[in-house]
Amino acid sequence: MNLGFVSAILPELSLEEVLKTAAEIGFDCVEVMCWPPGRADRRYAGVTHIDVTAVDVDEADRITELTEKYGVAISGLGYYPNPLSPDAEEAALAQNHLRSVIAAARQLGVKTVNTFIGRDWMRSVDENFRAFLDVWPSLINFAAENGVRIGIENCPMLFSSDEWPGGKNLAHSPAIWRRMFEAVPADNFGLNFDPSHLVWQQMDYLSALREFSGRLVHIHAKDVRVDRHRLNEVGILAHPLEYHVPKLPGLGDVNWGQFFSVLGDIGYRGPVCVEVEDRVYEDSLARRRLSLVQSHTYLRNFIPKPC
Repeated sequence: MNLGFVSAILPELSLEEVLKTAAEIGFDCVEVMCWPPGRADRRYAGVTHIDVTAVDVDEADRITELTEKYGVAISGLGYYPNPLSPDAEEAALAQNHLRSVIAAARQLGVKTVNTFIGRDWMRSVDENFRAFLDVWPSLINFAAENGVRIGIENCPMLFSSDEWPGGKNLAHSPAIWRRMFEAVPADNFGLNFDPSHLVWQQMDYLSALREFSGRLVHIHAKDVRVDRHRLNEVGILAHPLEYHVPKLPGLGDVNWGQFFSVLGDIGYRGPVCVEVEDRVYEDSLARRRLSLVQSHTYLRNFIPKPC
């Protein structure tokens, strides 16, 4: 396994500065954010460390030279919009840019693109599944033609009144993953697995790891602390941020020893990238860099540095 981080936590740095930071701390890889340049519509969005619309042969060579210079690989390209948005313009933009990210991954020799399925949060799972079948088979086929795997993160995107009641990402549970992979069994269609989202949804992340071992293309290392005293006040029908807090690995409820033990047993050997969403560390660039240092120090207990 290779240890990395998600570049969204360093939005003000250039790609070279991100790779230099990764090398200085001791990371093996980085998942590089590839949003369209412009204003972010939510936290951790709108970060553009690679402008995929500008990746030609020369730009691909420049980026490859940077990864070689710092000895840090690109684990995947990341872009997390809502391709099934009820806003037709937003959905089209997301789908078209996702194709650009996939094409850039091929140009860069990167094998994985991580994203969300998307969802119309006001409609049922069955209604959204029909939209999934309309949109995603062609995207997955396009990725296959470019030698790229699609890794779907399992965050429900259900944290505010704007996302209530269904959330903006259909692929949030094993029952839905099972249904998706039965409908679209393509080998290049899999999961960017984040255990923290299963924790606050009261699901067994180890069981999910075992069942979907053949679908793991990328891992996010993020922790979460469920505050039982707050949950007792508001219940599970409240907005999730009313009763849980994203944390750095080791500061929440994920049992990372068990997680990596099972991950090794099932044969996963790919990237594991820290996703920092811990507000305690977000008030300055120095603090965010410190969050990466702390996460690296902790996770090296489970992922030794490659020789």
